Amino acid sequence: MTSNRRVVVIGGGLAGLRCAARLATGGAAAVTVLGEEPHAPYNRVLLAEILAGRYDPEVTALPDPGPALRRGVRAVRVDRADRTVRCDDGTVLGYDTLVLATGSNPVLPPLRGLFEPDGRELPEGVHAFRTMDDCLALSAAVRPGVRAVVIGGGLLGVSAARALAARGAQVVLAQQAERLMERQLDADASALLHTHLTALGVEIHTECRVRGLTKAAPAQGGGTLVTGVELADGYRLDADLVVLACGVRPRIGLAQAAGLDVRKGVVVDDRLRTSDPRIHAIGDCAEHDGRVYGLAGAALEQADAVAAFLTGTGDPAGTSPYTGTRALTRLTLTSGDDGPLDLAAFGQATPLPGDDVIRLADATRRTYRKVVVRGDRLVGGVLLGELSTVAALARSWEDGEALTDFSHLLTDDGGS
Repeated sequence: MTSNRRVVVIGGGLAGLRCAARLATGGAAAVTVLGEEPHAPYNRVLLAEILAGRYDPEVTALPDPGPALRRGVRAVRVDRADRTVRCDDGTVLGYDTLVLATGSNPVLPPLRGLFEPDGRELPEGVHAFRTMDDCLALSAAVRPGVRAVVIGGGLLGVSAARALAARGAQVVLAQQAERLMERQLDADASALLHTHLTALGVEIHTECRVRGLTKAAPAQGGGTLVTGVELADGYRLDADLVVLACGVRPRIGLAQAAGLDVRKGVVVDDRLRTSDPRIHAIGDCAEHDGRVYGLAGAALEQADAVAAFLTGTGDPAGTSPYTGTRALTRLTLTSGDDGPLDLAAFGQATPLPGDDVIRLADATRRTYRKVVVRGDRLVGGVLLGELSTVAALARSWEDGEALTDFSHLLTDDGGS
């Protein structure tokens, strides 16, 4: 790639900035990054720590990309024939290669009363939890004793609930599935997580579907104010704050309007190219081999892969295919005097018939470790409370190496 080759990256988050930094190294390309948010780039993974009051927003800052990043500029149209990107400030950028790193949007559930007819503004007191603006607005509304209902018991909902509890809120977590973090944790690990959150003062309702919101007119007029949450069984929870943590959905509108192949996400091949070979997609918006990851590790790996493809720095020919990411989920839950509870999950933690399962549990120490073995391969695992072995386990899983003894990987010396 020559330095006069124009690369436009749409998205100023973790994936977009990582890709831009790799491409700009050594003057390999003239890169422009369009970042819709006005904030300095930040690590979205740490938003819960800001909400909990443990970090200032500045701590989450990503490396400054310099003049390559145009903050507060939104791409509104991609013209594939002219190879241009039109922005909401009226500017038009030409590209030789375009990288879509548009991320994802929070899922807003179809709750009765969430929006006024023909309206798109959330009622006062109702917050999504996805961006820095979401986090700062929610943080400003939290005070000790405030009644907060978190809708969703996945990774996002659990993070939000424990952060609000750390700020002194009275937190109720409503989860439609039968257990917390059902995509990452097995039943035993989820039960330990349930116990931990309960000890923080979080009231948890599983197999609980939220039907709608109750609202009132605020004292100062203008809009509506949330007062509670209605459950499908008719029960009502009073609420001063409602947090929508129902997951995320890939942002595919720009790609769809440009006529690219879109399913769950923007469909990409093993070089992360879309149906237009001049356009790549990475991160939360990309769908590779039928999978949308939605995890930081996968976004970074895809960003590095695209940069290697475009600069020819992968293997000597720059042609090593992207075959997918083995993603590991990690979360730390802090609980004051009791210390933090760390958890990690990877691969297929639910065994298939014929799989071997090895478990070590210590109720006193609040630790739980489990691995799933298929033949002579490690295919998944869950760890809570003690992660000293997670590095060794992750290496064995990622490498797909044949092992004859897995039990040592669950003991402390296996992580040394």
